[in-house]
Amino acid sequence: MKLDAKIPAGPLAEKWEKHLFESKLVSPANRRKFKVIVVGSGLGGSSAAATLGELGYKVSCFCFQDSPRRAHSIAAQGGINGAKNYKNDGDSVRRLFYDTIKGGDFRSREANVYRLADKSRSIIDQCVAQGVPFAREYGGLLDNRSFGGAQVSRTFYARGQTGQQLLLGAYSALERQIGLGHVEMHPRTEMLDLVIIDGKARGIVVRNLITGHVTTHMAEAVVLATGGYGNVFYLSTNAKGCNVTATHRAYKRGAGFANPCYTQIHPTCIPVHGEHQSKLTLMSESLRNDGRVWVPKAKGDTRSADKIPEEERDYFLERKYPSFGNLSPRDIASRAAKEACDAGLGVGPGGLGVYLDFRDAIQREGEDVIRERYGNLFEMYQRITDENPYKGPMRIYPAVHYTMGGLWVDYNLMSNIEGLFVVGEANFSDHGANRLGASALMQGLADGYFVLPSTISDYFAKNKFDKVDTSHAEVKKVENEVNELTKRLLSINGTRTVDSIHRELGKLMWDNCGMARSRESLTEALRKIPEIRNQFWTNVKVTGTGEELNQVLEKAGRVADFIEHAELMCLDALEREESCGGHFRVEYQEEGEAKRDDENFAHVAVWEYTGHTKKPLRHKEELVFENVKLSTRSYK
Repeated sequence: MKLDAKIPAGPLAEKWEKHLFESKLVSPANRRKFKVIVVGSGLGGSSAAATLGELGYKVSCFCFQDSPRRAHSIAAQGGINGAKNYKNDGDSVRRLFYDTIKGGDFRSREANVYRLADKSRSIIDQCVAQGVPFAREYGGLLDNRSFGGAQVSRTFYARGQTGQQLLLGAYSALERQIGLGHVEMHPRTEMLDLVIIDGKARGIVVRNLITGHVTTHMAEAVVLATGGYGNVFYLSTNAKGCNVTATHRAYKRGAGFANPCYTQIHPTCIPVHGEHQSKLTLMSESLRNDGRVWVPKAKGDTRSADKIPEEERDYFLERKYPSFGNLSPRDIASRAAKEACDAGLGVGPGGLGVYLDFRDAIQREGEDVIRERYGNLFEMYQRITDENPYKGPMRIYPAVHYTMGGLWVDYNLMSNIEGLFVVGEANFSDHGANRLGASALMQGLADGYFVLPSTISDYFAKNKFDKVDTSHAEVKKVENEVNELTKRLLSINGTRTVDSIHRELGKLMWDNCGMARSRESLTEALRKIPEIRNQFWTNVKVTGTGEELNQVLEKAGRVADFIEHAELMCLDALEREESCGGHFRVEYQEEGEAKRDDENFAHVAVWEYTGHTKKPLRHKEELVFENVKLSTRSYK
């Protein structure tokens, strides 16, 4: 597997502009000759499809939801980072770049991260021009708030609905292109495989989720914007439909999968409250601006929060990390909460919770101010828990949220398969081993609006494309494999539901490859995953047929991929014998903090599929740090 990151030479701040100038262009009159398939309609997919349509390319956009508006980007709450320095508190592109590199525990590419930080300013301007209703100060200027891992205020927000408002902006741009005939939208359609002809990605095989009809669509390039794989854990903050199928099946066609063990645990989720749950609910990290995290100092203290005096409370984040306090990065805050609960200090049912308390903020600012900042989040919490967070503290506990691993891409966002581009959470490129809050929306929009449209034109200008259609032998081969998989799933007729097997896999992964991993736990997971896979393929029951709306069949295909991907995650976690960011190997720690091994693991691990029964090959892309000094990450 060839891994050429194609990072331009020259000073860090000049790499992108230099690269743009040296890239070849496609003239406006010639763009209509190229067709692009975009899979996914979240922030990355919608912004990419809209921008490519605006440029004059022929675009087909696919999503499994009934509308692009329902993409999971809509669930993002707290905000989007932009290095505008509106608060005049010392922020800059360089500082956002450094905070992101450090927040990712020095496991991401300098060049990609600097470009992201630089483009963050343009994203804010773009979204304001689209009418995104960002919060404003009394004088009308855009407001900012702080987020974890930063000591400046750079996060733009729209109450607790930032993802929704940003997606509506991108959706409006996308709908305009659909109306003009530049983009053809295919809702309720799921990608099931990738078509590669002469080494280039040339199409996808999809299933219409209403009729079950399987078709193939051809193009000169394919863009995957299909999000992350957090639902491998069954319980996560992701929507139930979020899955790994598109990227995993591209991996099985030869695309390298990078750093699959890097998953993010979010510290402020509503705790699990029963076996019946199918997902978890996130409470925005923005709440940690005014909420203080604490537990009782005494084990087994069952008094209500208001009965525990101040001197008997342990504000453990403020105690352990005085510089950043409650705004410590997500991985660090999550581990600290787990540590408190493991020590018997947790609150609520089963002791699996810590308090997020707004008492002091309400006394200081007034309830009306807190309601204005977080009102919809407080209302959501109250509806779910039947507890009033204005009168008592919220209870929170860490949960699976985001995934930093994804398909390997170069500086142009192209995978090792020519013509296969990957944007947003589906790629690995910008966050290293841990993502800072408010950076997901930033990456999705930077990739879609500003990076991909420039790099894809260079790819088109430098390549010749033979005319291919759905009669090509490779297309028929892939279609037959897709149909055979459907027949196989429907023929098993066992006794277990898809959900029961998914839940078993998720619990195994959370216990053995979740917030803490060890050689012992990962070895145990790798022993049990083949047993779960065998149970799935011999005893799952998929009802209905393939020629109709069949959500059981949809879920079965996705869980089959989750099982295989879980094995890859555990292999990657086992091979990475260090702790970094969200990858916390209990054998490698120093005073409870992650202990990196820069000598042996300052690289991207890229996995190559070698066959169903064979161990995949592990390749390395060495990370070179010329502008930041590798150091022990400290937020104390």
